[in-house]
Amino acid sequence: MAAEHDSSPLPDAPVGISIGQPAPDFTLRDVHGTPLTLSALRGQRVLLVFFPFAFSGICRGELRELQDNAPLFSDALVRVIAVSCDSLFALKAWAEQERYTFDVLSDFWPHGQVARSYGVFDEAAGIAVRGSFLLDEQGVVQWAVVNGRGQARDLSDYEQALVAHAEQGEGS
Repeated sequence: MAAEHDSSPLPDAPVGISIGQPAPDFTLRDVHGTPLTLSALRGQRVLLVFFPFAFSGICRGELRELQDNAPLFSDALVRVIAVSCDSLFALKAWAEQERYTFDVLSDFWPHGQVARSYGVFDEAAGIAVRGSFLLDEQGVVQWAVVNGRGQARDLSDYEQALVAHAEQGEGS
């Protein structure tokens, strides 16, 4: 079941992916310039977290909360990957300043292509909105939440999703 919190639909945004669908594959660079391909992570559960801006208050708060609660995800055998349309250089400076231990990827060019494929790209603003997608070991979307630009995601939503889909990670 997807949690729906989007109070402001995106104009001209493509329909997002649905629960039970394979997640769109992509290759993006992390803050060190190393390419990361989603399909290469098959066999692992993944939480994709799209966010609008590095160095902004709500984004910093959301990602800091993920960092501070890293055991919640590692204990559930979930790899956290944060994605923004910011440049690689801005994301590197921010990730180093914040000391994030999870992957932070740049969807800068082609600008927002991956966010667009997940239905979370705001064309008018040129940014990703706050979309999160929990993928199983086969890369199938198990849970999703999309919030408007100014609405932070709640850690309890992640906790509930991990509990609801805990059986996905057992026996791995």
